[in-house]
Amino acid sequence: MRSSRFALGALAAFSLAAAALPAAAETHLEVQGGRSYMDDYGTNAFFVESVFDARQMGQSRFTWSPDVSIGYIKGRDIGRYENSHPGVTSNVWVGAAGARLHYGSEGDWYRPFFFSFQVAGTAGGRTQALSSGYEFVSTLGWQYKNVSFQVRHISNGSFQEPNRGETMALVGIGFDI
Repeated sequence: MRSSRFALGALAAFSLAAAALPAAAETHLEVQGGRSYMDDYGTNAFFVESVFDARQMGQSRFTWSPDVSIGYIKGRDIGRYENSHPGVTSNVWVGAAGARLHYGSEGDWYRPFFFSFQVAGTAGGRTQALSSGYEFVSTLGWQYKNVSFQVRHISNGSFQEPNRGETMALVGIGFDI
C-alpha cells in the first residue's frame, strides 16, 4: 500500500513538473529497462526518465539539463541474506531529480555521451543494497536520438550501512514531446 502511494505521488509530482515548464520547452521522455546487480546477484530494473531543455553553463562547452526519473528495482531471493536485516526481498521504488551534463556542440561526435547526478528518495522497503530513504544516483551513458545505453549506480554514499548499492546496465527507448 505504501509503495503504491509513493508511486502515485511521484507520478503526480512528475506530471506537475512537466506541466509547469514553458510550452516551447522540449522534453525527452524515455522508458528504460535492464539488469541491476548487488554484488553478483542480478534482478530486473525499470525506469521512466524525463530530460528537459539543455542550458549552457556560462561560456563553456558544457550544458546541463534538468533530469527526473521514477524507477523500480525488483527484490531478490538470496538464501545468504535470509535472516539479515535489512534483507534483499523488498521491491524498491526510486524517485530522483538532478541534472544531466553534456560536453561539446551539436554535431560533435562525443556530444551524445552524458553524465548525470540525481538525489533520490526510496519507498517500498529497505534492502542490503538500498538501505536508507535517500540515495544518490550517478549515470554514465550515451544517447542518440531515440535510443540510449547507460550504466547507473545507486547508493547512499555510506551514510548508512549496509550500503552495497545497485549497479545496473540499462537500455532506453525515448521520444521528444
